[in-house]
Amino acid sequence: MTALESNRRSALVIAHEPDGPACQIAVRLQERGYEIDTHFVTHDYTAPNDASAWTDWSHYDLIVAMGSIRSLTNKDEIDSWIHEEIRLLRQANENDQPILGVCFGAQLLADALGGSVETAPEAEVGWSEIAGVDGRDNPVGPGPWFEWHHDRINPPAHAEVLAVNENSVQMFRVGRSLATQFHPEVDYAHIEGFLDEARDDYLASLGVTREQMLADVAEHEARNIVQCHALVDWFLDEVAAPSS
Repeated sequence: MTALESNRRSALVIAHEPDGPACQIAVRLQERGYEIDTHFVTHDYTAPNDASAWTDWSHYDLIVAMGSIRSLTNKDEIDSWIHEEIRLLRQANENDQPILGVCFGAQLLADALGGSVETAPEAEVGWSEIAGVDGRDNPVGPGPWFEWHHDRINPPAHAEVLAVNENSVQMFRVGRSLATQFHPEVDYAHIEGFLDEARDDYLASLGVTREQMLADVAEHEARNIVQCHALVDWFLDEVAAPSS
């Protein structure tokens, strides 16, 4: 085995639906030398409880839990897999495996580590700036970052809250793990995939249109790719890195 091969690192991406891969997060992880496996939890939007079997995560250097159209306020809809995923995330954290949770993945991490999730007063869909807390800057920058969520996080009591907006906690850290309520990974093709599964009446209820959302991501895409890659770098170098 060469020195390069011995230093290869591995990441498991948990994609809860077919349109949920890690996108630009995965791009940057690969650029940083990670080999990526993606586990698709479900494959049919009409069958949320028809899930792939979980496998052993313990050999991965990093776990990335992505978003979902499902809600932790309705675990009965996904009870064939959600409780096991929460248990495995808790176990990974206890084993000091770094975890990056995005949107639903962030909510899962909160639940797994002693926090909770509740329905938000209003949905957040679109691009918004996200501030730091206690007079500090948001360590990954104010954005704008892309949001698409109906629930919000009550972080674990021992979590370090890093970013908020007027509606919800947007980023928190527990040890070597990081949770972002926003979606850093998106690019044009990724949001097209989201929109392919969204009904017109649902979008209308949010006051948004496909055309405007695609125009917005076209405007933000190049900048967001840069800030997403910077977020991944910060996560790897400042959060996930073993303490000396």
